[in-house]
Amino acid sequence: MMLPRLSNPEMRIMETLWAGGHLSVREIQESFPAKQRPAYSTVLTIVHQLEAKKALRQVKKLGTEFSYQAAISRDAALRRLIDDFLNVRDAEERLHEVSRKGGKT
Repeated sequence: MMLPRLSNPEMRIMETLWAGGHLSVREIQESFPAKQRPAYSTVLTIVHQLEAKKALRQVKKLGTEFSYQAAISRDAALRRLIDDFLNVRDAEERLHEVSRKGGKT
């Protein structure tokens, strides 16, 4: 299974879930420092994006809210992040090499 590529806001929410187990959107939102706290609707949108990427899943319904938990491990997400970084570095090095040779391979 190919691991999803996660944006910075998605990683911040995943970090909260990895630390807290299963949480509601409200609990995720309230875990952010007050001065940096995103709107509830923003967190909900990101949670839905993560659910579509299969990075998290609903685990139970609490009244009118759902509880979510991480569906991928922190280690797996970090490996994907490192692999992406290394692939970009490799591509940049190849591009630099080609440009140094004047476009000739």
